[in-house]
Amino acid sequence: MGLEEILVIGMFAGFMGLLLIGFPVAWALAGIGFLFAVIGHVLVEHMGADLWFSWGGTIGVLDRRLYGIIANELMVALPLFIFMGIMLDRSGIAERLMNSLVRVLGGLRGGYAVTVVIVGVLLAASTGIVGASVVLLGMLSIGPMLQAKYNKSLAVGTACSVGTLGILVPPSIMLVLMADRLGTSEASVGRLFMGALIPGIMLGVMYIAYIVIAAYIKKDLAPAPENRQPLNARALLEVLIAVLPPLALIVAVLGSIFTGFATTTEASAVGALGAVLLALFNRRLNFDVVSKALYQTTRTTAFIFGIFVGATIFAVVLRGLGGDDVIRNAITGLPFGPAGVVLTIMLVVFLLGFFLDWVEITLIILPLVAPVVFSLGVDPVWFAILFAICLQTSFLTPPVGFALFYIKGVCPPGITTLDIYKGVAPFVALQLLGLFLVFFYEPLATWLPAQVYS
Repeated sequence: MGLEEILVIGMFAGFMGLLLIGFPVAWALAGIGFLFAVIGHVLVEHMGADLWFSWGGTIGVLDRRLYGIIANELMVALPLFIFMGIMLDRSGIAERLMNSLVRVLGGLRGGYAVTVVIVGVLLAASTGIVGASVVLLGMLSIGPMLQAKYNKSLAVGTACSVGTLGILVPPSIMLVLMADRLGTSEASVGRLFMGALIPGIMLGVMYIAYIVIAAYIKKDLAPAPENRQPLNARALLEVLIAVLPPLALIVAVLGSIFTGFATTTEASAVGALGAVLLALFNRRLNFDVVSKALYQTTRTTAFIFGIFVGATIFAVVLRGLGGDDVIRNAITGLPFGPAGVVLTIMLVVFLLGFFLDWVEITLIILPLVAPVVFSLGVDPVWFAILFAICLQTSFLTPPVGFALFYIKGVCPPGITTLDIYKGVAPFVALQLLGLFLVFFYEPLATWLPAQVYS
């Protein structure tokens, strides 16, 4: 094992070690980066090590790299999409959707859980904020499902898992970050949004199919209510009125991007304005709502950009120590073809998801492996969507699955951590099944972008 391999392994081991003892991610990334920059400088300048490392070529270019991140117009879309999601969650749209759809579907076996999935998909396409979606769906649905004698694990698992669709279904802040990190026009934000649309909807359909089949096989899992309200034209009209506003916002945001009428940043501004108008329409707009939405947007944006800075320092030093060559040789040295290489990377990403958040994996791992995979002739959009679906599982896999913590905070008394783990397990399996479907049938991710952008 050469000196480059030892240093690269040492950087990743040091980063994981700091995380395990509780250091914040951004500080761990930046600290390990600076530490190994000093080590590399000492090895080259004072010990004559055979490294290409240069202090001026790594730490000396950080100011330009960091300025490039801040000055990137695409990054303006992040706080705007985040604000849009938070405002929509506070606008009362989800409650109206839930109440109206329950009138239509609540009488079916498993109908309430199916309603949660439909509302979750619409929220995912409107907000893209996983934490807010999981908490909101949990508050709106878990109590009523338990009152309807639903199985505890199914009730919690449905609300928790459906809320994570927001990270995949466009407009997704994860896809915006991925497009920036991939750095190729073949995987632009618009193409990734189009590529994720079919897999995202497919996962929602798979969730519904699982709930319906499981409810009919096991009768006490999700029983039909004893006193069902009659379905009439008024109930259907209420559903239509509740669905139209978020649907119009989705069409305005995604449609303007897909048609080329607006850039991603401009469309995010349209979405933010639309969310404010919907809150006004629902009489939820006031100073308290706006101030809290701005505060949460600022916190979330600062968190992401803090990790951005730390990941940039880490990546610059890693490349200076020969990390690119080490990773390239490790990937190309695998005894598989391109498909086997992609599958191996997905396995590594899935395992990393047990310990790292999607932000760290996107900012650190994706830029390292993507150029090597693209050099093997792999379609950038297909690889990015596979990567995104795999990252979605990181929200549901312990010990650091953030959706598990979100849902635990709003669970009624009597719901244990084991109930949550048992509830999300089938949905993690469905996500992995969706990953394999996209892996073995590439057009699920590539057909729609090819049709739109051809």
